[in-house]
Amino acid sequence: MDTYLTTLDEVLDAAGDVLCRYYGESSLAVETKTSNTDLVTRADKESEATIKKILRERYPTHEILAEESGLDSLSCSEFRWVIDPLDGTTNFAHGVPIFAVSIALQSGTEIIAAGVLNPITKEKFLAEKGGGATLNGKPIHVSAVESLSRSLLVTGFPYADRQILHSCLREIAFFLGKVHGVLRLGAAALDLCYVACGRLEVFWQRNLHPWDTAAGWLIAEEAGGKVSDFSGRQFSPYKAELVCSNGKVHAEFLQWLRRAHEEPVF
Repeated sequence: MDTYLTTLDEVLDAAGDVLCRYYGESSLAVETKTSNTDLVTRADKESEATIKKILRERYPTHEILAEESGLDSLSCSEFRWVIDPLDGTTNFAHGVPIFAVSIALQSGTEIIAAGVLNPITKEKFLAEKGGGATLNGKPIHVSAVESLSRSLLVTGFPYADRQILHSCLREIAFFLGKVHGVLRLGAAALDLCYVACGRLEVFWQRNLHPWDTAAGWLIAEEAGGKVSDFSGRQFSPYKAELVCSNGKVHAEFLQWLRRAHEEPVF
């Protein structure tokens, strides 16, 4: 495990250096993928290539699942690296410093090591299964807030599926005025890490992918948080919906989330 964590640390830094080199570049070409709001840049692709090159050199038999290139499986392996080379591409493309590199190592069905780096703020979150979570080497823990009314929430909108946008807006409208605030930061990996270190109490979102959540999920749970799907069932990064909380307000949030679709809010 020490070897994997060392690799994670080095790969995060290497990918972060790529993103910093392109960040703020006025001539950076921005392309669209599945929709006008689903963006990709040269920085995404170069960051991913940098990560994969290092991992391939050190672990040639491991599978790699990455956002831009999909599943790269040279052989049947117990281990899979799950990579988002640039979580928050829209923020990055507009010069907003809320984005990250997110990398997780999966063994069988479990995520056993994870790292998330915001290369602009230099905040690096690391976790290992059963070993706790850290921010820049110091242990982190979720907040002690016990009431949803005293909580700060964060959510996100789906890029490709505009049909469920009404449900997302309905939920936000329901919670506004009932909690301290509802944010939309635009980087799921950081949303999860901010719950982990006690800055936020709840993050929820639909239409997520494994590279969005695999690393942040482990970091949040190792910091004492709770992660489930919208029904409260066990979470997997291969599920599309996620609720992450400090654990103390989890049941209350799920109850309110159901009410958001049962009561008039507009």
